[in-house]
Amino acid sequence: MDHSYNHNGYSTTHTAATSATATPMRPGSPDSAAHDFITPMPKGQGPGTNPFSSPFASGRASVNASSSALNIHHGAQQSKYFHSRRVKKGEIERPWLDKKDPREKWVTIIPLIGLGLGFAFAAFLIYDGLKTVVKHDYCPVLDEDFSRGWDDSVWTKESEVGGFGNGQFEQTTTTDENVFIEGGKLHIKPTMQDENLINANSKIDLTDCSSDVYMNCHAVTNLTNGTIVPPVKSGRINTKKGATIKYGRIEVTATLPSGDWLWPAIWMLPVENKYGDWPKSGEIDIVESRGNNYTYGQGGNNIVSSALHWGPNEANDAWWRTNVKRNALHTTFSAKPHTFGMEWSEKYIFTYIDTRLLQVLYTNFDQSLWARGNFPLSDSNGTRLVDPWSQTGNKATPFDESFYLILNVGVGGTNGWFKDGKSGKPWVDQSLTAKKDFYAARDQWLPTWEKNSDMIVSSVKIWQEGKC
Repeated sequence: MDHSYNHNGYSTTHTAATSATATPMRPGSPDSAAHDFITPMPKGQGPGTNPFSSPFASGRASVNASSSALNIHHGAQQSKYFHSRRVKKGEIERPWLDKKDPREKWVTIIPLIGLGLGFAFAAFLIYDGLKTVVKHDYCPVLDEDFSRGWDDSVWTKESEVGGFGNGQFEQTTTTDENVFIEGGKLHIKPTMQDENLINANSKIDLTDCSSDVYMNCHAVTNLTNGTIVPPVKSGRINTKKGATIKYGRIEVTATLPSGDWLWPAIWMLPVENKYGDWPKSGEIDIVESRGNNYTYGQGGNNIVSSALHWGPNEANDAWWRTNVKRNALHTTFSAKPHTFGMEWSEKYIFTYIDTRLLQVLYTNFDQSLWARGNFPLSDSNGTRLVDPWSQTGNKATPFDESFYLILNVGVGGTNGWFKDGKSGKPWVDQSLTAKKDFYAARDQWLPTWEKNSDMIVSSVKIWQEGKC
């Protein structure tokens, strides 16, 4: 038997019998107990020898090469392991347990006190929040599901051609072509105008006009100067005759239309313009949208907005201070019905979709709207602006009078609702031939109306704040 050292400095034992036939035993096993030993490495085993380096067998094969190449018998090379045993209870002294530190209990008490105070404070905040929630009594004014057909005592179909102050391109009619009930649901449907009224010099004189303004009741086609009558027809209805409220709630369940340049709206106007012409007496837009698809730059039927309109004149309408948009997540508001709601009191107005928890617009009347508007002292032409509201002493003014509901599907317009030069808009707002240019591009936008250009209304519910 002789001893030799491998390149890692470990001793290996060779005998004639064991080098060929010995089977290594797993170190640390009961069978190897009698054979476990460590052969110390002789001192001075060459320069650079590292007694802590890994044994040959645990090294990388690429470095150590194969056992056949080096002719080293790994079976005879035995790694050594540290033996451990379980310490039995009582064998080890623990003097720190003999005497406890009286301050140790505070390690537990102080965190428990903190948790208790935290829960108490959270409970107080919840209680205080619930205590401040306003709970109103409501009296039903209208519960319309259209199962009984059209109700003339509640609804009025408006008939105009003047564009409703926005330069809209539709003529609203009182016929069943544009407003009708089908399958127990109300439809407001845009359709094309009679081509004969567009392709030749002609005029429209409404005998059932809803307005007393001449331009709202009369329209002409003049081939010489390029003006035409409204190129499409649509519907606009209101509850002015049969259902108005001053403070309360409204819920309209509807599917909004899909189609380029359609402008659906569910909104409110005052019964009387007590504080002056629009927007002095206010406007409440519960929901507005665009029929274009989601690729439209300003947001199509995947986005709705709510707004309040108020100001001392048209040029100083402060709607942008009370305007909020809401996106439909991974869908559109034309894909299925949604409930568009509004809650209105002397202290606030807020709108919501499907549930009061999903608010869109929230406006708190914690200051007068004149102060909120931060209006200039005078108009651009030098006319001094006068506060039309503060004399009432009500911070909600002008939203402190009776309003009525309006449902309509507008088409186009020249007020900027559809921005110039965006997403292929085929007309320019300031052009005198805007309606004609829109009509000339009908091959582009009319096909987008084929599937679902109707606003389909399932129900309308209106409540007045207060007991019945």
